[in-house]
Amino acid sequence: MPGKAPAAQSAALAVLVVDDEPNIRRMMALHFEGRGHRVRTAASLAEALREAATRTFDIAFVDLRLGAESGLDLLTQLLAQAPDLKVVVITAYASIETAVEAMRRGAKDYLPKPFSPAELDLALSKVTGLGRLEQRVRTLERGLSKGTAEPQASEPQEALESANTAMQTVIALARQVAETEARVLLRGESGTGKGLVARAIHAWSARRDKPFVTISCPVLPADLLESELFGHVRGAFTGATRDNPGRVAVAEGGTLLLDEIGDLPPRLQPKLLRFIQDREYERVGDPVTRTADVRILAATNRDLEVAVREGRFREDLLYRLNVITLDIPPLRERLEDVMPLAESFLDLFGRQYHKPDLRFSAAALQALLAHSWPGNVRELRNVVERASMLAGGRDLGPELLLLPPTERPEGSAVAVGDLVPLAEIEQEHIRRVLARTTSLKEAAAILGVDQATLWRRRKQYGI
Repeated sequence: MPGKAPAAQSAALAVLVVDDEPNIRRMMALHFEGRGHRVRTAASLAEALREAATRTFDIAFVDLRLGAESGLDLLTQLLAQAPDLKVVVITAYASIETAVEAMRRGAKDYLPKPFSPAELDLALSKVTGLGRLEQRVRTLERGLSKGTAEPQASEPQEALESANTAMQTVIALARQVAETEARVLLRGESGTGKGLVARAIHAWSARRDKPFVTISCPVLPADLLESELFGHVRGAFTGATRDNPGRVAVAEGGTLLLDEIGDLPPRLQPKLLRFIQDREYERVGDPVTRTADVRILAATNRDLEVAVREGRFREDLLYRLNVITLDIPPLRERLEDVMPLAESFLDLFGRQYHKPDLRFSAAALQALLAHSWPGNVRELRNVVERASMLAGGRDLGPELLLLPPTERPEGSAVAVGDLVPLAEIEQEHIRRVLARTTSLKEAAAILGVDQATLWRRRKQYGI
């Protein structure tokens, strides 16, 4: 029965089939699995509710008569549990009255038996199209609530375009792995754009129509981080006044970015490892084991191998996360990207602050190129945004960039403002920071790098 899937249905869906006839369940499961969808089946109301309690479904096909039970009652309970679920009612006893009642209770379509494979595909296509339309309406409503229906300003596309060979290699590999389900570990200093690359991987993948969810590992203590990641039930701890599904459940079918994974508390690491291996987890305060279909991406500015040797990070978790590694080069190693990025940010913030004619002066361009950018792309973005806000005329001069002076160590032959090799700028900047700090840890924090990276730079420059 399964044939070529309709072109419109590209992303895999989670489908629940509820029917008391085994042949119907088997036929529908084979058909949808042949289309690349993930299918679970149930023969009764209780079995269907158990499935829905432990998994998130995109669409449910529910028979109106489940032995002595009513599919309409199940419909009501399913939607109370998962309001975004799309339900299609199927029945051999079709009538106007039952159709009206099913729609009144929240069904999105009505499919009389017997139905053909083409009718199944059509019903699936209709309700998934409706889901995309509802998402679009919600997006527009959020825009209207902010006083505008126009798209909000976003990062410039040039942030993922580069004239640098190393960065071009990263982007090409990101495009390639996006088409797979491989876990990806994004490494790089703070502010290099790891989150932007992660979003691009999601956007280039078959999961693009599903959620992209980020959780920052250093932000919360271990107990609250577990609750935020896996969810909790009401009363699980003091202050838990309502159920929280958790980021894993919210990301169902999509992508979950674990930002700064090197800061994940040790007690949570085995739970994350179990979820990666088995896709199983429990909410805090709830013994029910749940499953979720989520692609994991992780980002870090730490040396995880060092963390493993020091006992702060599980080696088996590192192996699970590190299927594909993308090393994002710092901005000082891709100096040819500074001006294109700066111009893109200037265009972005010029429009945002209603100053569309802003341009950099020649001196501002020189200052941008002379800076070593310890905060990487994030620092560049902030510098340009601040200058855009402060600009009173069309030309944006170096005084608005508020960059630190490019002072040189005594005896330096390089004059302030000269264009010099990037390595020389970096070396002098590191020397200056080390001279003014009392520890390697403090210097690394100011430079925006980890201690291992700073140690390697000192060795490279003989500092």
